[in-house]
Amino acid sequence: MPTYLLWISLALIIFAIFLVIRFVPNDKAAVVEKLWATQGSLTGGNIIALNNEAGYQADLVRGGIHFGYWRWQYTFHSSQLITIRQGKIGYVFARIGETLPPSQTLARVVNCDNYQDVRAFLTSGGQKGRQRGILREGVYAINPAAFNVITEDNIYALTVDNVLKEYHLSLKKMGGFNPIIIGSSSGEDNIGIVTTHDGPSLKQGEIIARAVAMDASDENYHNNYQDIEAFLNAGGQRGLQYAPLLDGTYFINIWFATIERIPKVVIPIGYVGVVVSYHGKAGADTSGASFRHGERVHEGERGVWEVTLGPGKYSFNKYAGNIVLVPTTNFVLHWVTGRSESHNFDESLMSIDLITKDAYEPLLPLSVVVHIDYQKAPNVIQRFGDVKQLITQTLDPLLSAYFRDIAHKKTMLELVHDRDTIQNQAREELRTKFLQFDIECVDVLIGRPGSNGDDTKIETLLEQLRLRQLSLEQIETYAKQEMAADKEKNLNESLARARMQTDLTASRVRVDIAGNEGEADLARATKEAGKVKVMAEADAARITMLAEADAGRIMKVGSSEASVLEKKVESFGDSRLYALSVLAEFITNSKQPIVPASLITGGSNHAGGLLDTLLSLLVQEKAGAMATDEPKRE
Repeated sequence: MPTYLLWISLALIIFAIFLVIRFVPNDKAAVVEKLWATQGSLTGGNIIALNNEAGYQADLVRGGIHFGYWRWQYTFHSSQLITIRQGKIGYVFARIGETLPPSQTLARVVNCDNYQDVRAFLTSGGQKGRQRGILREGVYAINPAAFNVITEDNIYALTVDNVLKEYHLSLKKMGGFNPIIIGSSSGEDNIGIVTTHDGPSLKQGEIIARAVAMDASDENYHNNYQDIEAFLNAGGQRGLQYAPLLDGTYFINIWFATIERIPKVVIPIGYVGVVVSYHGKAGADTSGASFRHGERVHEGERGVWEVTLGPGKYSFNKYAGNIVLVPTTNFVLHWVTGRSESHNFDESLMSIDLITKDAYEPLLPLSVVVHIDYQKAPNVIQRFGDVKQLITQTLDPLLSAYFRDIAHKKTMLELVHDRDTIQNQAREELRTKFLQFDIECVDVLIGRPGSNGDDTKIETLLEQLRLRQLSLEQIETYAKQEMAADKEKNLNESLARARMQTDLTASRVRVDIAGNEGEADLARATKEAGKVKVMAEADAARITMLAEADAGRIMKVGSSEASVLEKKVESFGDSRLYALSVLAEFITNSKQPIVPASLITGGSNHAGGLLDTLLSLLVQEKAGAMATDEPKRE
């Protein structure tokens, strides 16, 4: 064979191979479009050929070398494999399948290997439009001619139109590509309120869909709205759902259900929660025939629940009802203008304006301590709706009228002076009145009445009372000061006596010493006086004996000596004076001392000395003689 024929043959073989062989990379897939076929073309709304008709073929061509696809009959449209990143969600829009009925929003889920088996999708009754099923993380070989897949990063379709772009944008805004995270794992203590957008509508009069198949043992358990078909098979309805999402992570089709996160209901210590349910069947009234302020029902029924919620945290759906907080500890309400407690129940209350019996117009500040029994809290809510309405619509007008009636019967001074009596009376009477409303009045505290605006009459009256009281206080102060002065005087005397106590003690000791020394001296003087007396008596006896001896001697001597002696006696004019002179001469010449070492003077019972005795006797005699001689001179 000539060489040129060989080359021609080789070129024809290569060209033939080129026409029949197709290569697809392993990271991609190819959508096969059949340009013509002996079986004819597709009919109706079908765009995918299942029986080798002309058009897009149902099966993808995966990576590798493929034979039999003549270029003049088949066109390959290269497509990337669909990748869903970890922790993300992909959404599917089907361009094939049955048309959705008017009551259906999303296409039902069919067994089609996550939309990778087009034939199974169509033969199982797959529907067009947005799909209920979602794609989780992974890599999928999905025919983009049959299904458009929307991920966070890309839109997989042969032709990306504006509808797909809008879907992608709205899903991104709603966070639809991320799982729903509820509770502590999201950093917030919340719950998720679910609103579904597919399924039968709610019945007339219902505002929220009942919970269905929440137990894992139920055959239609939908695993918190993640299994849409199970939810609908269990009788789930579209709309606001009663059962919320609790703590956890959920992969939910955002086209099927949107989630609103709300905080859990916290009932603090000192409160109970009274549940007013908007959901549930109508229940029998448990409040009794005598209570005509609304119905009280069992838990789970529509109305005011008879059982309250204690302090704690609750996953309560705020759209299914309302929890009214009722304080169960004592709380204070101030009828004081501009003052309010932290609970704000009394923020609209003001001081009560009064008119007294004597036409004064004071403002009365008032504080009332109130207690609500937790078992009676549902009764209070049935009567008044909430605690604030109880205060503003009942307690405020009741207390205002009560104290105005009291003020009309009292003068201004009586209102001030009798505050304690009025307070005690109000406490007892208001307790009885409050019990009619299932609340307890613990205490009533009345403040000082004040002036109303620019009125100074009350201040003038109170100033007079202050001056009067000041005068009384001054009187008492002066009396106390006088008592204090007396006490100070006594104190000073005591201090002086204490300071002189040492000297006084020393003087007392000296007195005792002097007394003892005096007694010793008296004893010595007594002995000396006795001695002198004895000696004096001895001297007198000796003198007498001498005198008698001299007289006898004189008589014996003769008349001459007698006459001499007589003359001596006569010269003295008294014989006693002569004897005294003789005694004096004797004493002078005596060795015995005239004055004793210790001399004690006293009455006639003591020896005062012989000389004094004689002189005294002489004076008395002379005086008597003179008294006797005077008449004779006349």
